[in-house]
Amino acid sequence: MRFLGIDLGTGSLKLAIVDEDGREIASSSAAYAVTSARPGWAETTVDAWYSALVDAASRLPANEREAVSAIGFSGQMHGVVPAAADGRALRAAMLWPDTRARDLLDAWPAPQANPVAPGMAGPLLRWLASNEPEVAADTRWALQPKDWLRAKLGGAAVAKFVTDASDACATALALPSGDWDDALIERLGLPREWFAPLAASHEIGGALSDEAAAQLGLRAGIPMAVGAGDTPCAALGSGLSSDGDALLTTGTGGQIVVMCADAPAPVHGLHTYRAATGAWYRMAAMQNVGVALEAVRGWFGYASWPEAYDDAFAAKSSASVSFLPYLSGERSPWMNPNARGGWLGLGLDDTRGTMMRAAFEGVAFALRAGLDAIRANGATLDSMLLAGGGSVDPRWRQLLADALRVELHAVDCPNAATRGAAILGGIAAGHWRVDDLASLAPTSTLAATPRADASLDERLARFIDLYRRAEDWFTPPRESA
Repeated sequence: MRFLGIDLGTGSLKLAIVDEDGREIASSSAAYAVTSARPGWAETTVDAWYSALVDAASRLPANEREAVSAIGFSGQMHGVVPAAADGRALRAAMLWPDTRARDLLDAWPAPQANPVAPGMAGPLLRWLASNEPEVAADTRWALQPKDWLRAKLGGAAVAKFVTDASDACATALALPSGDWDDALIERLGLPREWFAPLAASHEIGGALSDEAAAQLGLRAGIPMAVGAGDTPCAALGSGLSSDGDALLTTGTGGQIVVMCADAPAPVHGLHTYRAATGAWYRMAAMQNVGVALEAVRGWFGYASWPEAYDDAFAAKSSASVSFLPYLSGERSPWMNPNARGGWLGLGLDDTRGTMMRAAFEGVAFALRAGLDAIRANGATLDSMLLAGGGSVDPRWRQLLADALRVELHAVDCPNAATRGAAILGGIAAGHWRVDDLASLAPTSTLAATPRADASLDERLARFIDLYRRAEDWFTPPRESA
């Protein structure tokens, strides 16, 4: 018996097949571009997503695909796909790094239980209603990315349009419980019927159509779990199940997730969301991790990541050079969509290796700022699990441990979100129960132990001071009336 997990990420789609014991048997992936037709926009066409799915599936062993009994979904959170009644996308998906709606956030009453960011579905849909009224008029469903893909695989004639609490609560249109906030939706002038009803992440959300099965090499009619957002799926796939369990994921963005048995009190700059299992988690979400490092690598012309790592970690940490990684604004803990990045303190003798090293440190310090916000609100964290494709190099892991002041235990699961999605498929098929999840936790190994480094602490303090000094400069002047 096999279960397929589909993780629809920001820059790539990943697949993993797990067996009846939750062990990964096969995996594949396919990349696509995030386009920016105008400054601040971040979009991907749904055709690119689907082509990537077909491509990735073709590279999984045919015999393993034929043994798949259920499918589960993980998806990038916050963005939105405006769709017609049959699920047909009416435009490119608008994604979480998008900042086009940053001037529309004042419509949300303060305080909100969760921070509101311009790349969330709520602000993006308000922008759509004002700027693309023809698309808004034709919209029947405002779908989260993974919900669009699941409906596509179910077939237009029988598509089941539902979402789960873990995705809904991150739209800025729902209560922390995940229930749609009808009063807020009405206040914002958005049609309530756009928003799909809720179902549990492990409930059946449709069956694979004949057409999709033929394209993917799977059996038609197998059940598809509703699925969850990528962060709660990564927590599930990494084995987080108990109150206080913590996970650091590094990819395009970065998340620090701490599981909570009960709903934690709202805190400015932190997120309180529902887990894939119905529990809760507190999260610091940082936009600028892999996206910032990839930009710097491209600017400096490194041909590969190993070359960038070697050059950066061969260079000594600079006592004067700091890098703010906020190339696309920032969420936790600053909640500042206007934040921007750059180097300060450069001298004529500084090399690109020095600047690349400063970029790694800047990203680590940005993660530390999010972690400190969690620590300041009652969580004592000295150990975390580590997952994500952006944290493989041992030198980078050591820098993260030093900057965060935590032991990092690498999860023996290269595709945590995809594995979590596959587990949801297995629950939907009746193979597992939610009560079984603790026994499915993957093994982990000690990846890095923090080392005392007074100079690193000084650079961290300088980083925080630099951000605070630049904060007013980031904010554009208001136009006079």
